[in-house]
Amino acid sequence: MAAKFDKTDEKYMALALELAAKAIGKTSPNPMVGAVVVKNGRIVGQGYHKKAGTLHAERIALNNAGKLAKNSILYVTLEPCCHFGRTDPCTKAIISAGVKRVVYSITDPNPKVNGKGARELKKAGIEVVKGVLAELARRQNEVYLKYITTNRPFVVLKMAPSLDGRIATLNGISQWITGPEARKYAHCLRAKYDAVAVGAGTVRADNPSLTVRLVKGKNPYRIIISRHPNFPASFNLFKNNKDCKTIVATTAKAANKLKMKNLVVWKIKENKDGLSMVDLVDKAGVFGISSLLIEGGSGIATSFLRERLVDKIHVMMAPMIIGTGIQAVNDLKIRNLEKALRFKDYQIDKIGRDILFTGYPEVK
Repeated sequence: MAAKFDKTDEKYMALALELAAKAIGKTSPNPMVGAVVVKNGRIVGQGYHKKAGTLHAERIALNNAGKLAKNSILYVTLEPCCHFGRTDPCTKAIISAGVKRVVYSITDPNPKVNGKGARELKKAGIEVVKGVLAELARRQNEVYLKYITTNRPFVVLKMAPSLDGRIATLNGISQWITGPEARKYAHCLRAKYDAVAVGAGTVRADNPSLTVRLVKGKNPYRIIISRHPNFPASFNLFKNNKDCKTIVATTAKAANKLKMKNLVVWKIKENKDGLSMVDLVDKAGVFGISSLLIEGGSGIATSFLRERLVDKIHVMMAPMIIGTGIQAVNDLKIRNLEKALRFKDYQIDKIGRDILFTGYPEVK
């Protein structure tokens, strides 16, 4: 019979989730984890995992608690690890500290953990409870959960169309359909995810930098998806590439001709529709990219949607109608409404003067 939890457990777990959220965009490929140590109804220690290679949340919280950790309750958003990596196992630290009860949200699906951490704690006589605010914890670590179980990045599609689904006028003018608040939000997304990808059309039309200029945070890897990457070296993505984060994903033939300094080149398989987005996602995973933001244009968005590779979508819709223009999405080869791509767990917000739709595609 599973151990029960109550409103008090939920209160402290909510705090642990808040702590974990402080490291959004900073822990890849590790999960975001928060921990709180409670003794006699009082918080005596807390902490969160700041970035890969640093102390885990449990150890920080226990260190913060010191001797008060004995006979305490530890709340942690993810099952404590039980293996040696860049840091020692958290289970050992928990047992050594004399914690009497461990409450966590979700099991860590990492094959090196996946229930083993909980079993080790139980074997040491510690009461273990799981499932507290589990759905919130799953959403918080949706990137990690996808990557650790599939070795593929969590794919997020961002679009910024008009009400009638246009991302540019017929002659290619797109700056700016959405307002400044929406553009800042887009930079927040770039800071949150490991890499951002665009197609050749977007590179040629906008000469983007794909950085996080409008917010604080790390710049993502910048992926250009193109079968014919004959771009001038003066373009921002090549000129400002001292960090070696610009990647060109192209055909094997085109890849052999690219000689630009600091450039990373991926050779992508081809299919009847062009470059294989499935192969691109696989190569991104092997490269170590755990999350991928697709920013444009319509051809790339269509390819990812057609292959059902999108895990989450953000549509920032401007309150304007353009009429004839460039569509946000092209032919998905759907001829029956039963096969239409539908969304679940979605929400609608206002961002400046624009409408923000955030949703998760249904998986059939």
